[in-house]
Amino acid sequence: MRNRYIESFERAQIEAKNIPAFRAGDTLRVAVRIKEGNKERVQNYEGICISIRGEGTGRTFNVRKVGANNIGVERIFPIYSNSIESIEVLRRGRVRRAKLFYLRELKGKAARIKELRRK
Repeated sequence: MRNRYIESFERAQIEAKNIPAFRAGDTLRVAVRIKEGNKERVQNYEGICISIRGEGTGRTFNVRKVGANNIGVERIFPIYSNSIESIEVLRRGRVRRAKLFYLRELKGKAARIKELRRK
């Protein structure tokens, strides 16, 4: 059982952020605020969401992209972090599981995910 004050604080944190609905398999563009010295800039990180875990303000999601020289890069983002400026869903993926860790072993065309077609 959690403290009701902590729960009310977390509820306020969650309501303050505007997060789109996304699932594993969706292609996301995450705008992350990066601080370099005394300057701050926004950098986009674009890739496939391979998992979502946790609940409340501790909720996180993994985004995997293929970087230079076909090296896979994964980052874990806390959904309600202040460093995340925006999350944009570019494509909806049609997958049959919640965790897509099997994509780590696949390369090239085999690692593609079909797009979800809405009627």
